Amino acid sequence: MRRITGKTKDETLIELQSVTESQTGDGPAVLTAFRINLHSDENGGNSVSSLSERATLPGHAETEKLQPNKDTVFFRDGVRRIDYVLSYVDDKDGEKKQERRREFEANLEKQGLELETEDKSDSKDQKTYFLKIHAPWEVLATYADVLKIKVPFKLSDIPHGHDVPLEWLSHPFRLPDHIMRPQPDYFTYPFDKNKTDFFLINDKDTFFPPSTRNRIVFYILARCPYYKEGRKERDKTGIKRLLSNGTYTAAFPLHDCPYWKRARNAECESERYNLYKHWARFLCFYKEQPLNLIRKYYGEKIGIYFAWLGFYTEMLFFAAVMGVICFTYGVLSYDDNMSSKEICDPYIGGSIVMCPLCDKKCPFWKLNSTCLSSWQSHLFDNEGTVFFAIFMGIWVTLFLEFWKRRQARLEYEWDLVDFEEEQQQLQIRPEFEIRCTNKRLNKITQEMEPYLPISSKCARFCLSSATVIFWISLIVACIIGVIAYRLAVYAAFASIIKDPMRKIQVVGRFITPQLATSVTASCINFVIIMILNFFYERVAVWITDMEIPKTHLEYENRLTMKMFLFQFVNYYSSCFYVAFFKGKFVGYPGDYSYMFGKWSKLRNEECDPGGCLIELTTQLVIVMAGKQLWGNIQEALLPLMRNWWSNRKGRHHPENHSSRWEQDHGLLNFSQLGLFYEYLEMVIQFGFITLFVASFPLAPLLALCNNILEIRVDSWKFTTQFRRPVASKARNIGAWQEILNAVAILSVVTNAFIMAFTSDMIPRMVFLYAYGKDASMSGYVNNSLSIYNISQIPNDNMPEEGGNWFDNTTSTCRYRDYRYPPGHAREYTHTMQFWHILAAKMAFIIIMEHVVFVVKFFVAWMIPDVPSVVKARFKRERYLIQEYLHNYEVEKVKIQMSASFMTEQPSEVSSMTDKQEVLSECLEPPS
Repeated sequence: MRRITGKTKDETLIELQSVTESQTGDGPAVLTAFRINLHSDENGGNSVSSLSERATLPGHAETEKLQPNKDTVFFRDGVRRIDYVLSYVDDKDGEKKQERRREFEANLEKQGLELETEDKSDSKDQKTYFLKIHAPWEVLATYADVLKIKVPFKLSDIPHGHDVPLEWLSHPFRLPDHIMRPQPDYFTYPFDKNKTDFFLINDKDTFFPPSTRNRIVFYILARCPYYKEGRKERDKTGIKRLLSNGTYTAAFPLHDCPYWKRARNAECESERYNLYKHWARFLCFYKEQPLNLIRKYYGEKIGIYFAWLGFYTEMLFFAAVMGVICFTYGVLSYDDNMSSKEICDPYIGGSIVMCPLCDKKCPFWKLNSTCLSSWQSHLFDNEGTVFFAIFMGIWVTLFLEFWKRRQARLEYEWDLVDFEEEQQQLQIRPEFEIRCTNKRLNKITQEMEPYLPISSKCARFCLSSATVIFWISLIVACIIGVIAYRLAVYAAFASIIKDPMRKIQVVGRFITPQLATSVTASCINFVIIMILNFFYERVAVWITDMEIPKTHLEYENRLTMKMFLFQFVNYYSSCFYVAFFKGKFVGYPGDYSYMFGKWSKLRNEECDPGGCLIELTTQLVIVMAGKQLWGNIQEALLPLMRNWWSNRKGRHHPENHSSRWEQDHGLLNFSQLGLFYEYLEMVIQFGFITLFVASFPLAPLLALCNNILEIRVDSWKFTTQFRRPVASKARNIGAWQEILNAVAILSVVTNAFIMAFTSDMIPRMVFLYAYGKDASMSGYVNNSLSIYNISQIPNDNMPEEGGNWFDNTTSTCRYRDYRYPPGHAREYTHTMQFWHILAAKMAFIIIMEHVVFVVKFFVAWMIPDVPSVVKARFKRERYLIQEYLHNYEVEKVKIQMSASFMTEQPSEVSSMTDKQEVLSECLEPPS
């Protein structure tokens, strides 16, 4: 094993290649190779002899001024590829860390890896060392066999697809074929080191693509110890531990070229440049995604994420179109809204005096003051909303079913069909192997393996569950605090906005106390959400690490469930409150309900006469749009500011004076959970557009616009801002699939309840068909408001200056409910119409849920998860693989038999010759 360092040249031969372009005209590049022979003299020094000490090049006076091109992914010899890079600096604890590095690197060399060090004097900051790692063929072949990596053995003869009618319409959205299909289709089979002649190995240096090479090297780095021989210190293992204790500052594979131009070396694929040119620029937003190139460069796990995000965005287009149609219907039917006309009419709404909405501070008020709010409610609360809620219940089923088919096709095309079964044992986390000292016999493999005792597992699970429950309780406490804020501040807004002596009266015509309270409370709630997210993300990672999951898949699934459960409560609890609790437990004048009892003086909130749906819309828009805006600022603007600051320091073109490893070292690190947060962001958005979409039909349109930007922002981040992540495999989106299914089922229930209890549609329909005259909505507003005798209102509920406000022109006030008027035998108890409406609401929920669920399950039954074409191709490929493998084994046996026959035949002939010679000697007469 040879090792090269920046200062002490241990190799006896170094070839430096320098490519220079002629300074005159556009002539071809001149390639000059230097061969420097370094040999040790008797004193241990190095003497240098060169084939040519001086040579003249066009545009250069002396060859010694030339420097080798550092913007490369190869060792100094220009042959061995850099598969991984480690960086470190000398600091106070230099001796301890140097000892760890020495042992770690020695163990890496024992594993067969080749190392080359760049001295700190060659780095831009003059203090960072770079250790370049190369995996030779023997190492790659050994671990490819261990990891069962599938490699090609024959070019596929299965036709890939068929012509699509009117395909010319999709040409503007297509990418070039060499981008969409960067490599031919092959039949693949798990690599076997003993059958190398079975596979298509044309060049051992390029047989394994860079993504596979860095995956293998990372597998070695994660399990390589850094303790001395004879000292079994299990916790001293793996690159992650060395990164956490500061022995190394970074570990990453290299990008193959700068993103803005192709690599200078023709042997580099320049895939990063192609990804940036055809995928990561925003002007490509209407183009399809090069999924095969993404998978080839970043690995299947990142490829499947962008495939899902792209498919989700495509399906959002249909939901957005239907939402716009529903909203347009609300706009066009604006003038037919009889309820709003009556509220705004000065002779109807202007003559109705409403009871105070809070104690002491809130005055009596005229119904026509909510005129604007009632018109706004009609835009989202109309007959089209019911149809849209049913449509979204069916849409979410189609989305999930068609995604399963798309996922099955990708599994086949990307050789992931058998991945899960093969990789379960191979994905054991190094942390599990290190921290679990107990071992037991695996009944399947008959080998000793680490395990976590039941007692320890139960204790960790209990602590983890208690932590999650505590944080969810903290969220609930914060939501209760926001509700208390709404109740306490509502009175202040009511006194300010409705006070005619204040200058804010101009604004008060357009902003009701309910709207002002809802907007400010939503903003405060959003800030609380973001703060709690910041802390809980770290807590969730800590408790998941404490549980010590066995495999990477198990780790991600546990973290996914913890994070989503928290985020679900955090983001949706305020919307659930407005949708299902606000205005439902108010009571009536003289017997109001209070949040913490009458002593708290926090009276439960009431809805506008037009319903609570507009407030749910406001809450949804602020939280959803705020989250998306904040996410885009974090993902796009912050890296842009970072780049701007770097450019001010003169790093606009770092390739002019920095090596490829230095350029990548300056990029952001893509953590193991980086993709997790991308999924989480999209699934939370999915919840907003499904759980509460009945209150805001334009939510899918907002999500569509955000996702078009999200795809390009994510691709731009991966291509330009992040170091190249280690390629990982995944056959599907994991636990997120089950979460999406659960959200889809819950969305049917929530939308049915929103339409029944939050919307004002059911009471309007009951009035229209049972209580209205001539099938008209005329008189609905008066019918929906009950009467209360002002003289019976307790002093605690009366406004401080209420008597002067209405000048004793009326002895009654109105409130939103269905109760008998004063003087009736059953005064202030619910009327029969109330029970009719309640029965209609329950019937609507049952009918809507059953209709949507029947359609959902019928559609799921009609659409198979795996397309028949994919099934047929998979069976055909399995058959051909077995046939080729059988023929290979037969030919191998024939060759072995013929070889053994050829070796046995000469031996038999020689033995017969010896016998004849002996016999002839015996028969010869004596001389």
